[in-house]
Amino acid sequence: MATISEVSKKYNISQDTLRYYEKIGLIPPVPRTKSGIRDYDETSCGWVELMKCMRSAGVQIEALIEYVKLFQEGEHTALARKEILVEQRNILTDKIKKMQESLDRLNYKINRYDTVIIPKLNTIKSRN
Repeated sequence: MATISEVSKKYNISQDTLRYYEKIGLIPPVPRTKSGIRDYDETSCGWVELMKCMRSAGVQIEALIEYVKLFQEGEHTALARKEILVEQRNILTDKIKKMQESLDRLNYKINRYDTVIIPKLNTIKSRN
């Protein structure tokens, strides 16, 4: 069991963000002590870790909220939950492909500087 402060530090997420995630349904309700203080258990921490990973990858909040909602409805939603994950994976795969294309283009440009542009400038300078 952990306090919101401990979870915030562990996952490097602000306490406000943790409260917000719970408020909007991005993570299921966190268990509370008798005095009403959030008491994160292993399951709650697992949800926080999953959502941090998904959000850092750019997975859509709306899709994740729907996923959590369906999860809370029970096992009969397994197929719908899988469909959400597959759709988000396809979106992420497309983003990765586009980012790889950008990286390849940058590498090409840098290589041109190393193999053509800078050597040519050095040759010009050495003639002067």
